[in-house]
Amino acid sequence: MIRKKKNEPLTGEALLDKVKELELYSKEQKAKECGYYTITKNDVVRVNMMKFLNALLEAKEIEIDGQQSGNGRGGRSASYRISVQANGNLLIGAAYTKKMELQPGDEFEISLGRKHIRLKQVDSEMAED
Repeated sequence: MIRKKKNEPLTGEALLDKVKELELYSKEQKAKECGYYTITKNDVVRVNMMKFLNALLEAKEIEIDGQQSGNGRGGRSASYRISVQANGNLLIGAAYTKKMELQPGDEFEISLGRKHIRLKQVDSEMAED
């Protein structure tokens, strides 16, 4: 069985230019032509419309949530999910602390619910009283 080379989807200006070039194509055809698809084990082509549409929004510099995504260096994005580590700790990564503009020493109040843990930031002025 011959394995096909993994496609690299277009991004940025290259994506915008290609989409303009393909103006008469359907959304799905545009996504596929721009590299937003995968081939399953059974050689079925699956078009990834969400990744395609998100790449278009990013290329147009449109931020839906009103905040800049990422850290400007193309690093991993926050998934909003964490796992309990082997030692029982929960680690909240730098992506979240940067997004919230937290500083070393910031304090939180922990409240436990039936199926959730809520962190509420304690104001530094309130903590000193």
